[in-house]
Amino acid sequence: MRWVVTGGLGFIGSHFIRLALNERPGLEIVNLDAMTYAGNPANLSDLEQAPRYRFLRGDICDPAAVHEAIGNKADAVVNFAAETHVDRSIDDPEAFLRTDTLGTQVLLEAVRQGRAARLVQVSTDEVYGEVAHGESVESDPLRPRSPYAASKAAADLLALAYHATYGVSVVITRGSNTYGPNQYPEKIVPLFITNLLDDRSVPVYGDGLQIRNWLYVEDHARAVLHVLEHGAAGSVYNAGGGSSLTNLELTRMLVGACGRSMERHVAHVTDRLGHDRRYALDSSRLHSLGWRPQVGFDEGIAGTIAWYRANEAWWRPLKGAHAPA
Repeated sequence: MRWVVTGGLGFIGSHFIRLALNERPGLEIVNLDAMTYAGNPANLSDLEQAPRYRFLRGDICDPAAVHEAIGNKADAVVNFAAETHVDRSIDDPEAFLRTDTLGTQVLLEAVRQGRAARLVQVSTDEVYGEVAHGESVESDPLRPRSPYAASKAAADLLALAYHATYGVSVVITRGSNTYGPNQYPEKIVPLFITNLLDDRSVPVYGDGLQIRNWLYVEDHARAVLHVLEHGAAGSVYNAGGGSSLTNLELTRMLVGACGRSMERHVAHVTDRLGHDRRYALDSSRLHSLGWRPQVGFDEGIAGTIAWYRANEAWWRPLKGAHAPA
């Protein structure tokens, strides 16, 4: 078997590659990554000489790079490549449209041409928009409220259109907020942990009562693998974690675990433009397919904090190097 993974030097993509190679003997993976700021070669440095792994630097918006990665034929393309940070999408929406939407179209076209048997489009719960009550199910309308979410929603719809029009085998995963080792320190969990370890304050948007559902990165990677191998073509699968917390509750947990104080280390800042108040996913479709998250939030967050404590050499060079304007 031979899979092409795009964006494999990033957070979830690197965990997926390691999981797949460990659990699927004989599998070969080509990792196509443009090496933007969040694509860190250190995430997979131990695989550089592995016989079943090949890295190729390239942009998914470039058909020639995509064709080189796929070669004569691939069994699947798994698309993690994306611009993902909402704050950055507010400042530079064009970059998100280019990679998240147009890049996905290039991949879909390669699959349509018969170069690969299946495309897994890795999406996000943010495409559903703000969920005041209940939980989002896969058939709900998409109501994205940030340029990032809109670019991902457009890619999802394009993927489903390629399935309906051309019969392309496409499956989509929509994961909830993901955390764990190797996450670039611009997202809330690694940003807060690394700031607190440095005895610095952390910024809480507005009143901090925005609600997010948390999914450990290995559980997310396993959900994508499960959908790749068992999902029905043309279907969407929500992958939600088991813990819903307000950002303020998450902050209190991280502050306490790092031995800091809410009074000295928390600064409330102006809320993000168009900030969604709540996300929530119904994952029963994926549960019925045989996947459930295995890592509880208390266990996952403790392990994540321990990882950042032990791997200062990984995150310290990244702090401030590419911070959003």
